[in-house]
Amino acid sequence: MAPADQRDTSSNIVQSCIEKVTGRGLSVVLPEGRDPRILQAARQIKEAQIAEPIVLGKSEKIEAAAAEANVSLADIQTLDPKESPKLDAYVAEYVKGRDDIAPGVARRMVAKPPFHGGMMVACGDADAMVAGAVSATATVIQAGTLTIGLAEGIETVSSYFLMIIPDFLGETDKPFIYADCAVNIDPDAAQLADIALASAQSARGLLGAEPRIALLSYSTRGSAAGPSAEKVVQALEIARSRAPELAIDGEFQADSAIVPRVAAKKVRGESTVAGTANVLVFPDLDAGNIAYKLTQYMAGAQAIGPLLQGFAKPVADLSRGASVSDIVTTTAITLAQVQEKN
Repeated sequence: MAPADQRDTSSNIVQSCIEKVTGRGLSVVLPEGRDPRILQAARQIKEAQIAEPIVLGKSEKIEAAAAEANVSLADIQTLDPKESPKLDAYVAEYVKGRDDIAPGVARRMVAKPPFHGGMMVACGDADAMVAGAVSATATVIQAGTLTIGLAEGIETVSSYFLMIIPDFLGETDKPFIYADCAVNIDPDAAQLADIALASAQSARGLLGAEPRIALLSYSTRGSAAGPSAEKVVQALEIARSRAPELAIDGEFQADSAIVPRVAAKKVRGESTVAGTANVLVFPDLDAGNIAYKLTQYMAGAQAIGPLLQGFAKPVADLSRGASVSDIVTTTAITLAQVQEKN
């Protein structure tokens, strides 16, 4: 995982996420309490009233990390999953409907911080989980999948970057969603449709505008042929059949998707997306990962992520090189996905 951009300046969209969640009484579980960065971030999250942090881990390791970070644990909830008063309830909830796992095995798993954190979110005892500063991405995804589960109609966990371009066609701090840049190596058409639909939901929570989703390719509406382009065409058909109300189109070359004058020349027929896309779905991980890094460094863009999507409730995966600022920002963006409480 590549670390997110570490610029000190905060874009308007990040600030709006912080403002959206501040004072709402939301909670975030941080299952990697042995890392000093997590304790520093927890203190900042607490003091800024972004959320109530719940830090998981063995008490002695949390205390050692707090001492190393020179952070007070006062008013910050800490919890050793093995001693959690809700461990038995979480185990019972986890094995419900699962005949293939023994309670003893489930107990050992749920006592591990990432899985315990996932069960806290699944059972409504936390609003989101932010992990990955220590754990591998695969562990975070596995924990989220087995405890929280996937959103209705989604069968593929994916990732996205929030890319903020400092100057795009005369527009300052233009935001885009890039997906998938970190998880799925070579998604098939159905998985690509899942990524597009999950990205639409992510965009709604972040961009303050309706998503306009472009499925990208080396081809624009049949200008070239090949298996990869055909996969994108199939993905478009699947996504449209599942969510006909969405503004989603393709297959588009990148310039046809985001530059109005190019779209006017290249795209035959009507399109509500061509030239105005704010969500870019790449055909595979090669394309997505290369594109976000080129955008980040050649355009001086702010790259926030990777952020996970497709879960029933919010889960975020941090880079293991994440800074304290990255952790706080990721927490705010992740909590911004939480629906308003009744």
